[in-house]
Amino acid sequence: MKDRAAEVRVFEQYPIVRAVMALAIPTVISQIILVIYNMADTFFIGLAGSDAMITAVTVCMPAFMFLSAVSNLFGVGGASVIARALGAGETDKARHTAAFAFWGCVCVTVTYSIGAWLLRDTFVNLLGGSDPAVHASACRYLIWTVVLGGVATSLNALLGHLVRSEGRSMQAGFGIALGGVLNIALDPLFMFVILPRGNEVVGAAIATSLSNLIAMLYFLVLIFKSRRRSVISLKPTRAALEDRIPADVLATGLPACLMTLCENISYAVLDNLMALSGMVMQAGIGVAKKVNMLAHCMVRGMAQGVLPLIGYNYAAGNYGRMKRAVRISTAISVGLATGCMVICLAFSRSLIGVFIQHASDSQLYGARFLRILCVGGPFSACAYAFISFFQAVGESRKSFVLAILRKGLLDIPMMFLLVKTIPVYGIVWATPIADILCCAAALALAWQFMRALERPSVMDLNMGLAMTK
Repeated sequence: MKDRAAEVRVFEQYPIVRAVMALAIPTVISQIILVIYNMADTFFIGLAGSDAMITAVTVCMPAFMFLSAVSNLFGVGGASVIARALGAGETDKARHTAAFAFWGCVCVTVTYSIGAWLLRDTFVNLLGGSDPAVHASACRYLIWTVVLGGVATSLNALLGHLVRSEGRSMQAGFGIALGGVLNIALDPLFMFVILPRGNEVVGAAIATSLSNLIAMLYFLVLIFKSRRRSVISLKPTRAALEDRIPADVLATGLPACLMTLCENISYAVLDNLMALSGMVMQAGIGVAKKVNMLAHCMVRGMAQGVLPLIGYNYAAGNYGRMKRAVRISTAISVGLATGCMVICLAFSRSLIGVFIQHASDSQLYGARFLRILCVGGPFSACAYAFISFFQAVGESRKSFVLAILRKGLLDIPMMFLLVKTIPVYGIVWATPIADILCCAAALALAWQFMRALERPSVMDLNMGLAMTK
């Protein structure tokens, strides 16, 4: 168990800045690579010069990202419970939690993939792909990425969360990055070499599914090889359904799942409202969203990387170390998001031009939309950091409130409200406005929680009185 002890030292003994960097940097890099490969699909499809193909991939993004919602439900929830169990010295609970998270993710993903297959035409239409020029390509993309590649995609992300939960951030980051790098390499191979012209969307979908499958296999091999020193077990047992493990995992992971799900719903609403203005604007907002994802992915990587560190020290009662981790990681996240905002404001036209290379109205609108979306980046970073913090310490209600505020309760109603007063652009402005309001709520809840930690509990007072007698 020497290696296991070395991993725990990251949680307990490393200087806090070093611990944050050791856990977060591999995760941030892997998330950046994920966004780059997501952009690579759009870049290579953009070479075909077809707004219809770009739109087909864009409208399927919510359906594909729902797989992330499933993996976050079991992955973020499982990682938090495992980290807190390790902090409390409950290794058996950590082991059973991993098994429950794995098989729960498999069951839900298979159910979703079957449903997407049976209702694919209706599903694509609801996502904004009713245009005949878009619909057929969108359906094929959905089949390859969600129906056939769904299990590999969700398990790839889930296993990354589980491996990271016991301090192995480097291995988790490598696995996630592996899928991204392979996707970037396989995209042009399937799109322009193996498949005939006109099948670029299908080629991108096959490359995505195959790369996620290989990454999933990497994680399975890693877990099998390290089974003697790791608490990550995939063996289904009755104990995985006991000791409140399912309730703890689902309650903690639900806000992360809902946040991703609400993001998907929000994107679908935005696409449908934008579709009313024409395919040109729909293609523009689709590319603008993907470029704007870079800031969010770095913030997400930072939050996911430090989640085990926060959860472990909270369970161990080391609140000072926990607070320092929160302050440092939040400051870094906001700083990264601010830098991305400045770049997007200064080079919006050039950034959109990377993906929509033909001079067109869709390129012009994409640049305008990007300048609006990026304004909310620093506020979103702060809100996301505290949502992840509440997930790490098991405060599911607070993270739930912030998650549905960030995407769903605020931005969707504002889309419908603002589009009437500011046609087209009002739809986009709803996102940064919602980010600002959610950030304010997150700061208020975090301040309240930290103040409560500083106050002695009734148990502490009773123990103090007993010692004085």
